[in-house]
Amino acid sequence: MPRGPILDMEGALHHVMVRGLEARAIFLSDKDREDLVNRLTEIAPKTGTAIYAWSLMSNHFHLLLRTGGESISRAMRRILTGYAVSFNRRHKRVGHLFQNRYKSILVEEDPYFLQLVRYIHLNPLRAGLVEDVSELDSWPWSGHTALIGKKDYEWQDKEYVLSQFGRTMGEARREYRDFVVAGIAEGRRRDLSGGGLIRSLGGRGASLGLLRRGRERWAYDERVLGSSEFVSEVVEEASERRSSGLTTPEQRKAALDGIIAKVAIRLALSREEITGGSRRRAVTTGRYLVGYIAVRKYGHQAVEVARELNVSSQSILRALEKGPTLLKDLGWEEE
Repeated sequence: MPRGPILDMEGALHHVMVRGLEARAIFLSDKDREDLVNRLTEIAPKTGTAIYAWSLMSNHFHLLLRTGGESISRAMRRILTGYAVSFNRRHKRVGHLFQNRYKSILVEEDPYFLQLVRYIHLNPLRAGLVEDVSELDSWPWSGHTALIGKKDYEWQDKEYVLSQFGRTMGEARREYRDFVVAGIAEGRRRDLSGGGLIRSLGGRGASLGLLRRGRERWAYDERVLGSSEFVSEVVEEASERRSSGLTTPEQRKAALDGIIAKVAIRLALSREEITGGSRRRAVTTGRYLVGYIAVRKYGHQAVEVARELNVSSQSILRALEKGPTLLKDLGWEEE
């Protein structure tokens, strides 16, 4: 089952997270980590990708990057495909290495850039891979060591980050390290994981306004981190691109019928059951899945999906909340 496409535009800032399948390790040795670093060394300059922060853990890694001449999808595909093939060969294994598609959050720069640099570089400390900041200073598998001057990675844009902290290199490095130390007490920052318009506009109370403005598919979207103005701009641009292929009522109706049919087949239901009034659990699940897929992936408005399913618009909002969990519980792979 599909999920929303990666949001991207040239020059966009992204927080990228890549996780191992079923939370398994994707780095078993330093040789594995060196392999990924070598791929970043090769591919980042070729794709025009600027990398500001990064951290390699055991079963996942983080990147804070800005896209250049190539899309984030193409750049990440080149990095991850090559690494997975090499990892499998090295460890004599077969099958998928990564959990579905990587997660990418489109980030508003001004309020979040430095917060994310710090958050990403404190990951090894929060995970217990290092004991304190002094040990973090020498941890070779994050961009922190480069920013304080103990390592040098040509592909990491250290100058841009440090320019936010001081006029001289020495001053900037001291101020940056103090900034990192000050962030230790914050712990995990759930507010840095995206959240769309509901989070930006102040919670569930914004949902009815979103419905009226046709923005319900972004209500619980975890692909955007920023102010309501920033999220709205992203919404408008992406909405134009996504809706361009379904320009007539007939096309939209046909697309929605196709989604209902696919969900019905997967759940061994009939179309009449999904669009009827049954409260049976399997039928309710089917409606939630149709609502989630139709709105989040294909850009349908909640009101038109609700009309087709004979439910309220609030039911479609619940579908947006429940959809990702239902897909995971059913083992439906999102493509």
